[in-house]
Amino acid sequence: MLKVLFIGGTGQISSAIVRRLASDENYEVWLLNRGNNPAPEGVHQITVDVNDEAAVAEAVKDYTFDTVCEFIGFVPEQVERDYRLFKEKTRQYIYISSASAYHKPAAGYVITEGTALANPHWQYSRDKIACEEFLMKKYREEGFPVTIVRPSHTYDEKHIPLGVHGKKGFWQVIKRMMDGKPVIIQGDGSSLWHLTFNEDFAVGFTALIGNRHAIGEAFQITGDEVLTWDQIYQTIADALGVTLNPYYVSSKFLSDAGDKYGFDFEGSLTGDKSVSVVFDNSKLKRLAPDMKTTVPFHKGVRIALKYVLDHPECREEDPEFDRWCDRVIEALEKAKESI
Repeated sequence: MLKVLFIGGTGQISSAIVRRLASDENYEVWLLNRGNNPAPEGVHQITVDVNDEAAVAEAVKDYTFDTVCEFIGFVPEQVERDYRLFKEKTRQYIYISSASAYHKPAAGYVITEGTALANPHWQYSRDKIACEEFLMKKYREEGFPVTIVRPSHTYDEKHIPLGVHGKKGFWQVIKRMMDGKPVIIQGDGSSLWHLTFNEDFAVGFTALIGNRHAIGEAFQITGDEVLTWDQIYQTIADALGVTLNPYYVSSKFLSDAGDKYGFDFEGSLTGDKSVSVVFDNSKLKRLAPDMKTTVPFHKGVRIALKYVLDHPECREEDPEFDRWCDRVIEALEKAKESI
C-alpha cells in the first residue's frame, strides 16, 4: 500500500485525485491543510497551517510517506520549505507547476515537456519556473526525488472555464450569455486550447505516484480534446440553450483597458490563454496508458452548469466587470463609427 500525502488536497484538481485514491485499497491517503474543508471518508487529516514550518515539522515528525504531493506551492520559498520538511520523509515529491510556464509564444504550437520555459508576461508563471529550477537543482545535486507536473486549463463540476472574466470568476459571463448581452472573447476566437475535466486529470496523475520512471522528470497532463475559444463559448451557450453574441477584442487591448481596474489580462491572456497550444502527452501516456478524455467539454460543461445553477453560492455577481465589458464594447463601437 502506498502512503500518499497531499499538501492541500481539497482544490479544483487535487480533490478529484484524492477521491480516486481514497476508493482504491492500494493507497493510504493523507491530507495536510488547515482543515477548512472536510476530508473524504477514509482519508487521514493532519490539520495544520503549512506556512507554519515548525508546526508542520512537529505534526509530521513520526510519519514518512511514499509520495508527497504539493498543490499549493506558488513561490520558491514554499518549495524550499517543503524540501526542508520532507527531504528525509518521502521517496517522491510531486510538484504541481503550470503549463503557462512554457514560452509565450513557443516556437511551435505543439507543446512537449522539452518546450522552453519562459513567460515574460505573467509573474505567476515565472514563480512556477523558479520553483521547478530549485527542485531540479536539488534532484541533480542531491537526488531529491522530484516529479514535476504541468497542468493546463483543468476544471471541475463547480467551475466553467472561460478566457475573459472578472476578479469574481466566471458567473458574470454566464449571466451575460443568459441575458442576451454580448460576451467578450479574446482575439478572433480561433486560437486553440485544451480543457481537461479534473476526473480525467486524476487518471494521469495517479499513474505517476510511486512510479520510479517519473523521478527527475516533468510531465504535462491534459485531455486530448482541442477546441477553439469560439467552440468553447458556443458549447457553453448551447448547454444554456441561448444564442451566443460574441464580441471579439484583441488581447493587447484587453490588457491595456483592464490594467487600471486590476484585471491582469496580460498574464492570463498574453501569457497564457490567447496563445494557440496543442499538448503532446505521449510522454505521460507511456506511464499512463489509460489516460484519455472520458469527459469531453460538451459533457463537462453540462455537469458544471447543473451544479452551479443548483447552488446559489457558486453564482457570485460582478457588476464592476459587467460595466467594464459594456464600456469596452461601447468604446470600440464608437471607434468604428468615427472612422
